Amino acid sequence: MEIDRTGLAAFLRRRRALLQPEDVGLPRGRRRRTSGLRREEVAALCHMSADYYARLKRERGPQPSERMIASIAQGLRLSLDERDHLFRLAGHQPPVRGAAGEHVGPGLLRILDRLADTPAEIVTELGETLRQSPLGVALTGDTTRFRGPERSIGYRWFTLPATRALYAPQDHDLLSRMFASGLRRVVTLRGQDSRAAHYAGLLLERSEEFRGLWDTHEVGVRPGRVKRFLHPEVGELELDCQSLVDPDQSHHLLVYTADPGSESHEKLRLLSVIGTPAVG
Repeated sequence: MEIDRTGLAAFLRRRRALLQPEDVGLPRGRRRRTSGLRREEVAALCHMSADYYARLKRERGPQPSERMIASIAQGLRLSLDERDHLFRLAGHQPPVRGAAGEHVGPGLLRILDRLADTPAEIVTELGETLRQSPLGVALTGDTTRFRGPERSIGYRWFTLPATRALYAPQDHDLLSRMFASGLRRVVTLRGQDSRAAHYAGLLLERSEEFRGLWDTHEVGVRPGRVKRFLHPEVGELELDCQSLVDPDQSHHLLVYTADPGSESHEKLRLLSVIGTPAVG
């Protein structure tokens, strides 16, 4: 496929004009004359330089990579159809859809953008963090930083001891069963050629605990309504976890809240001031 520079530039201009600051969690400010987002705002959302974005709009520069187009699609809050259109304009085949896809739907992103004062994250069905709210990072650390199998919290649980330090010791046995059970469900759902099956194979090689749990063939193990976190600065927090699912991509928006007036509620308020990430 060849890049359609004119079509690409026109599409980017139109999408920028349609987005408002409040649509992406940005303050509007008093002296805004631009219709839609400013060039600098778009560049920051898409993780590229303002100069690079300007060259795309002027139909110049090298062909954008697939990774860059994916970042632009996410930053501009495109739907899956719009994302696929953008990829074709840029001369690339669109990525896969469904459970293996990592493009977060604009609906989930709009909700996440409004949760700056609440711990929240968007994860795949394998527990791979795609996005976090600022307070989510303060609670668990930046879990988007991991690469390869370690992106999955279930994989990290059995291979990186530091992962368990974030959770109350009395919950560890249940969480181990839950992660093994959850991975078995996804392997059965997605098949032996899936990423889930690959992760399971690695864990069978590397974790004796996982092998023992895998042999039980346990499924359907779920955590209680309350999750207990151990933060190095504020101590133990008991948080309710609510989940919103995007069925098209099998992504989950997890939102953590505390009962008003509770000790955990006060600790969340303190955490929002400290802003120090935990070791995840």
